[in-house]
Amino acid sequence: MMGGDYGPRSSIPAAVHAVNAHANLTLILCGNEHVISKELESLDSLSHPRLIIRHCSEIVTNACEPAIAVRSKKDSSMRVALDLVKSGEAQACVSSGNTGALFFMAHYVLKMLPGVKRAALISSVPTELKSPVYLLDLGANVHCDAQMLYQFGIMGSIVAGQALGLDNPRVSLLNIGAEDIKGHDDIKQAAQLMQQSPHINYIGYSEGSDIFSGKADVIVCEGFVGNVALKTCEGIAKLIMNKFTTALEKHLLYKCMAFMLRPIIKKLYKKVNPDQYNGASLVGLRGIVVKSHGNASAKAFQAAIDEAVKEVERQLPDKIAAIFENTESKDTAVNQ
Repeated sequence: MMGGDYGPRSSIPAAVHAVNAHANLTLILCGNEHVISKELESLDSLSHPRLIIRHCSEIVTNACEPAIAVRSKKDSSMRVALDLVKSGEAQACVSSGNTGALFFMAHYVLKMLPGVKRAALISSVPTELKSPVYLLDLGANVHCDAQMLYQFGIMGSIVAGQALGLDNPRVSLLNIGAEDIKGHDDIKQAAQLMQQSPHINYIGYSEGSDIFSGKADVIVCEGFVGNVALKTCEGIAKLIMNKFTTALEKHLLYKCMAFMLRPIIKKLYKKVNPDQYNGASLVGLRGIVVKSHGNASAKAFQAAIDEAVKEVERQLPDKIAAIFENTESKDTAVNQ
């Protein structure tokens, strides 16, 4: 609860709204007890029966090196939250703290699912169609070999299948062109593995311009590429809405038109507003970890909590483990 740009000022209101929205949800608020209590009191929620404070004496700052955080920040809110997931006292961890430290600490505390080589960060973005597209990896692994990309395809397919209710989600690899000859060796080898896999409905390469088209349900890429792509998407969405708002404010006629078109504008804003897509999941671990943006508003942080609730209900780690525990899948994923 202490991480991110706004700390408890964002996470505590989000927590209060979340428990009120989910009747069966209990949240353990890890962090400085005095600060958390003060925020809860300001929201008339200090005595809420499903908001439990777990005092932590340390904080992992954005400047803290991941390895140092693991070794020396054992009573930080991040570490305590992950330990609660490991022990089974909590079923998911949601954090807006230091991204590198969270990845490093989650791997150290929760460990990988059997057969999974590396965890990946996955999130959804809107498309021209009704359904979003799921992108991974979004920065957990800067460089990815063919086996990692192939496994990301399997995990992404499971996530999209569960979230969108699809039996065979369309999986694509992000590349510099749609032709088979394009891309480096790892991309080409990953494409071959996906084509041969019974667990992936592989449809070929996607270019950057295809992300919003709805061509695929899952797009797989290296963490470096995915992180840049995601932040570009968010930047474009903000640019469009800011330009649109500025244009409307300049002319009275435009303001009148905006009033008449208000339902359409609200619908459009809801579609592209990055807040509702906040909450990227670190998949491949023996537990659920959702990373919120560091600059998330209370509404955006609640979206990350909502995502964690959905993954608990869908039993996402168990679904992924079931595929990788299958002998054929494990042999293909690990030994090729």
